[in-house]
Amino acid sequence: MLFARHTLDMPTPAQALPGRAEPIDTSERHFVNGHPIAPPFPDGLRQAAFGMGCFWGAERVFWRIPGVWTTAVGYAAGLTPNATYEEVCSGRTGHAEVVLVVYDPDRVTYDDLLKAFWEHHDPTQGMRQGNDVGTQYRSGIYVFDDDQRRAAEASRDAYQRVLDQAGYGPITTEIRDAGPFYHAEGYHQQYLAKDPNGYCGLGGTGVACPIGLTATG
Repeated sequence: MLFARHTLDMPTPAQALPGRAEPIDTSERHFVNGHPIAPPFPDGLRQAAFGMGCFWGAERVFWRIPGVWTTAVGYAAGLTPNATYEEVCSGRTGHAEVVLVVYDPDRVTYDDLLKAFWEHHDPTQGMRQGNDVGTQYRSGIYVFDDDQRRAAEASRDAYQRVLDQAGYGPITTEIRDAGPFYHAEGYHQQYLAKDPNGYCGLGGTGVACPIGLTATG
């Protein structure tokens, strides 16, 4: 977004910023639906996490999906504990901008969320998304169990086939276990609900993602 340093190399542990022991200040409740954005969440709900460029627009994609109970934006898949936004944008934390999605599997499936993920950004761009350049804008799926991993990998392979037909290059999306998720500052949470005319750099490929690839919730 506004403070990208255009860093394209992931930092080593020796290069990473130290961070801090305490979480940074954030919101407690979702600006749109009033639900908590941090655990504990109600029994029966499941979690998913996605990185698809600027997390402002990415979060809006998911909170609009029926069956999604709450969403939050934050930093994940990096090295620096409790990083700030400016630290993430320095390229020295290793984090991606990530959306945490808490959903009711009786109303929306994980495959449905994967379809929204693939179709609302370009997963072939490496360390960027459109004009947003930097390691924090990389594409990623951060899985909470083996079923999510299998579903994510199957959807990636299926989407690659249709992207190939449309003339796109290889998918660069990382698929890895969900590690710690650090909530972003309060003003980032549900940003485009607070500022409907705010910046959104997300743009998909226009290529539909096949669905019904797996049977996961």
